[in-house]
Amino acid sequence: MTYIGRFAPSPTGPLHFGSLVAAVASYCDAKANQGKWLLRIENVDTTREVNGAAHAIRTCLTAHGFQWDDEVIVQSERSQIYQKYLSQLIDSKIAYPCVCTRKQIEEDHHAIGIEGYIYPRTCFLNPPNTDSAHTWRMHVSHQQLSFQDRLANTVTHDMANDIGDFILKRADGIYSYHLATAIDDALQGVTHVVRGEDLLHSTSRQLIILQALNLPTPQYMHIPVVKNADGEKLSKQTKAKALQPIEAVSNLFQAFDFLELNPPQSLKNASISAIWEWALLNWRQRYKFI
Repeated sequence: MTYIGRFAPSPTGPLHFGSLVAAVASYCDAKANQGKWLLRIENVDTTREVNGAAHAIRTCLTAHGFQWDDEVIVQSERSQIYQKYLSQLIDSKIAYPCVCTRKQIEEDHHAIGIEGYIYPRTCFLNPPNTDSAHTWRMHVSHQQLSFQDRLANTVTHDMANDIGDFILKRADGIYSYHLATAIDDALQGVTHVVRGEDLLHSTSRQLIILQALNLPTPQYMHIPVVKNADGEKLSKQTKAKALQPIEAVSNLFQAFDFLELNPPQSLKNASISAIWEWALLNWRQRYKFI
């Protein structure tokens, strides 16, 4: 099977070390398996996008020796595609309108799942008037959804009790991360997704969307996320420092070390091309393929 992997940063700011680790892992896995590595700009939520960040991300990746294949996909340009597939879910009665506010859900919920309140299906049981602004939710059953993760092994969720009916499109017209990402992975032919373990629980949502649309599903590998001194995930929200392209060799060395590739000290004096040659060889030895 042809391997197609991807890296999908959000342009909410410059790349930081946590982003680099995710990029390195996905790149190594793709290239060590003689596959393609795609770059996708995940800016479906345009309200969070920082002006110039997408260009800065590409420039920083290039400085670190990344070479992506094919056209770069930009989610903000694909709304018609997402609407097409959302309409299929609506026509199939799998997606339904919802006018409940976050406050109402907090007050009316009856259960808490793995990531917060479980939506009590108020609008599913009593369909609302859709003349006013409304979200679209994915209706899930009590099915057991399982997938095999290369590091976390078998992951199983009871979709109704663990996840609940989740949003596919917000009331302000913005499509959800889960809908956009699932569709893009399928349409780009992505066969393997390598990303941070903070997105492990997101996988079940994306898989159930793909299954409902009869679209192909990729294989997954969720790697440990980088944390700061306070134990928080390194991110723009926790004020992670921007990567400096001039420190590319040092940055890559630290990423390899975090991923337990055990880079030798001599690698700190190597060229970018030599560093990547070493990384791909050692990735094959450290991480098995599926």
